[in-house]
Amino acid sequence: MRLISDFEGFRTAREEKIRYLERVPIFEACSLRQLRAVADIAKVVEVPERTVLTRQGEPGDEFFIIIDGTALVTVSMNKRLRLRPGEFFGEMSLLDGEPRSATVKAETDLRVLVINRVNFWQLLREVSELTQKMLVNLSRRIRDLENAANA
Repeated sequence: MRLISDFEGFRTAREEKIRYLERVPIFEACSLRQLRAVADIAKVVEVPERTVLTRQGEPGDEFFIIIDGTALVTVSMNKRLRLRPGEFFGEMSLLDGEPRSATVKAETDLRVLVINRVNFWQLLREVSELTQKMLVNLSRRIRDLENAANA
């Protein structure tokens, strides 16, 4: 009896994560099988307002996808931006192994999906479309920084 209820709880949690993932633009081309794979390696974490999730210059081992709430990204004193549901951060440190390039702080209470380094690489191998979407996003971020620096 206990096993069934544990399984039911797992299935419900997995389905909830899949519903979140379906709203995230980088996962829009994923099949249900791929979304299940992502859901199985992601943790849903509730983060209180004003919590620092990443700190510029520190090592990073997690990738974050915002489900609910907003986060403030600070790259420099003059460069700040707001991340909203469906947006993600933390991928750069996982991709290149370098320290975090920005500080990210919960502007409101947040609900995020968190994927750790080992699972992140597994995910990119299994869902190759994500690599392309992340590259486009990274390119866009670099262009935005260049435009801000030249303004």
